[in-house]
Amino acid sequence: MIDLSKLSDDEVSKLDAKETIQKPKEKLTNWSKEPSLEDLKLDYQNTQSSHNEFIANIDRWEKLYDAPKIGNENHKGSRIVPKLVRKQAEWRCPALSEPFLSTQQLYEVKPMTFEDVPRAKQNALILNMQFNTQLNKVTLVDKVVRAVVKKGTAVVRLGWEFKEEEVEVPVAQFEYSVVPLEMQEQLNQQYQQLAQLQQAEPDSYEQQPEELKAGFEMSSMKGEFLVAKKVGEIMEKVTKPVVNKPTVELCNARNVYIDPTCKGDLDKAQFVIHSYESSISELKKAGIYKNLDNLNDYEESNPIIADKTASSFKFADKARKKIVVYEYWGYWDVDGKGETKAIVASWIGNTIIRMEENPFPDKKVPFVVFNYIPEEDNIYGIPDAELLEDNQAIVGAVTRGMIDLLGKSANGQTGFSKGFMDATNKIKFKNGDDYEYNPNFNPNVHVHQHTYPEIPASAMNMIMLMNNDAESLSGVKAFSGSQGINAAFLGDTAAGARGVLDAVSKREMSILRRISDGFIAIGRKIMSMNSQWLSEEEVVRVTNTEFIKVRRDDLIGQFDLSLGIATAEENDSKSKQLAFLLQTIGNNMGQEITQLILSQIADLGKMPDLAKQIKEFQPQPDPMQQQMQELEMAYKQAEIELLKSQAQENLAKSQVQGAKVEVEQARAQSLQGDADNKSLDFMQKDAGITHQQELNKQAMVNQGALEQLQVKNEGAKEQVYAQHNSNILQQLADSQLNPQKQTQPNEQISK
Repeated sequence: MIDLSKLSDDEVSKLDAKETIQKPKEKLTNWSKEPSLEDLKLDYQNTQSSHNEFIANIDRWEKLYDAPKIGNENHKGSRIVPKLVRKQAEWRCPALSEPFLSTQQLYEVKPMTFEDVPRAKQNALILNMQFNTQLNKVTLVDKVVRAVVKKGTAVVRLGWEFKEEEVEVPVAQFEYSVVPLEMQEQLNQQYQQLAQLQQAEPDSYEQQPEELKAGFEMSSMKGEFLVAKKVGEIMEKVTKPVVNKPTVELCNARNVYIDPTCKGDLDKAQFVIHSYESSISELKKAGIYKNLDNLNDYEESNPIIADKTASSFKFADKARKKIVVYEYWGYWDVDGKGETKAIVASWIGNTIIRMEENPFPDKKVPFVVFNYIPEEDNIYGIPDAELLEDNQAIVGAVTRGMIDLLGKSANGQTGFSKGFMDATNKIKFKNGDDYEYNPNFNPNVHVHQHTYPEIPASAMNMIMLMNNDAESLSGVKAFSGSQGINAAFLGDTAAGARGVLDAVSKREMSILRRISDGFIAIGRKIMSMNSQWLSEEEVVRVTNTEFIKVRRDDLIGQFDLSLGIATAEENDSKSKQLAFLLQTIGNNMGQEITQLILSQIADLGKMPDLAKQIKEFQPQPDPMQQQMQELEMAYKQAEIELLKSQAQENLAKSQVQGAKVEVEQARAQSLQGDADNKSLDFMQKDAGITHQQELNKQAMVNQGALEQLQVKNEGAKEQVYAQHNSNILQQLADSQLNPQKQTQPNEQISK
């Protein structure tokens, strides 16, 4: 590379046209240790050894998958190659993709804390909506599954697409007026309710009348009570996002270079480099790239990147010409403090066009790797082609041998002994007419009809053996043919078939779980992006008549993510079990339990609308039956009232009887008391106690009279004293009110 600033004009003019002149490039960041292009390319070069080995394996596996004919047109004998690997893959792909495509609610979001329960529901709604409507779930799942089955590895790159445009929208215009003092208290209560609603339930707040919201917002801004009145609408230009969604792109595994030291764990990879084709026009539209006008040296095409089916057509103009872009995602010590930060850098040829911190919220590389059959300490997986290579080769060799044997035979030809018939009769024989033959020759002996030779049983046994071995290696069981599932191989009982199907299902589920882990990783990354880049509100359709608003602020939290997938066989088994349970219980359970089981069966049968209708079904009773039920209810109520009245009557009778008993008991106690008193009086009189008691009683009466007399006297004294004080206070008050009356007595005294 030649630096123009270090050359004289003469030297510049003498430069070879093939040499590239590099203009000085400015730094793209304010980092103290910004990585150079040489640093980034060094990581790229260090991956070449392991990456080339992986590419060689992919080429070999794809050749086995495609099964091209051997040799060329000049090859003697059969050129056929049986598509054993392709056959196994075609059986495998639908079984792996259907569990993801058979449900509308692919993701299940579970909260980590109690506070995150409603937010988990919001995340599940928006995530499933994005996969069903925005990401083209069918195409994405199909591509990923086929790439995994065919190449053993699928690499997916995630991103975010955002586009906006100016649109004219009607904006309401309001007039504001001050509220009278007597109405402010009522309006204050209403505005306080709106404030609480705005904080707690934003969706309900948005549904309030426009004039009410406008008055509340203006009052909050001005600090006084105002009411709004709509006076019209005007059209204003506003910028609205027209596209704001996540993107999921299946990368060509040949174009992804992964840190070879990660030992099979992408989260431990220090860098991932992705190369792809683009153009100057597309890069400028993105708005995130620099130094695009300084591009002089760039790679127009790449044999690895180029599509096999692409034509030789190339754009001649610079704006549309395809160029190779290398995108670096990794971690770098940009501050020189020994701590790495997540960065992204892109370069074309020898020019860096992008350098910034990783914009994704999780600060991780935006890639997810799927593996078919994992290998220890290897990020890449292996497909069934690696296991079935020898089987396909043996089946192909035996098949070509049988074809060559049959091809060399003179099938359908007829041979005659010389002299068997003359030329005229030979023509009649070929035309199917009656003919004459030499009587010295027996037609059964001297006429020979050639047919295909019998195929050796050893050849057929070898093919059968290889097919069975291929099925055991891949776990894919053919459901047709002599080697398939039939009574001869499995027995006449259902136990034999169930055993084979269970074994196949377990092998299939292990692969399915690995693919599920990849989709879970995709879901986690999309959830993190939604919490930051999603629109403030998104409307999600739950059913054909139910829609829910999802707010971006409600997506933040801690959640656990899982996939609600199941195979068709598993769903069918559950449906049969529920149907058997429903048949066993019969009419012994309530209507609610029956509806619940039927709705579950409909869900397992992928009939969500029917399941919803069954769950919400409310049977309408027959009018005559309803009337009979009402009459029966009234009769039962009357019986209950009668029983209540009888019980009350019996209670009253028992209370009356109890009262009689108490009266009799009181009488008995009174008689007993009289007798006791008489006995006591007799005893007291006899002992002289009665006379002494009379004396004590008279003394107490006299003492009481004396105390009353003393109290009366004390009261008379206090009354006289109080009257004296009252007279003095009255004279004092009169003197203060009429001073002349006060002076006259004094004058008289002086005279």
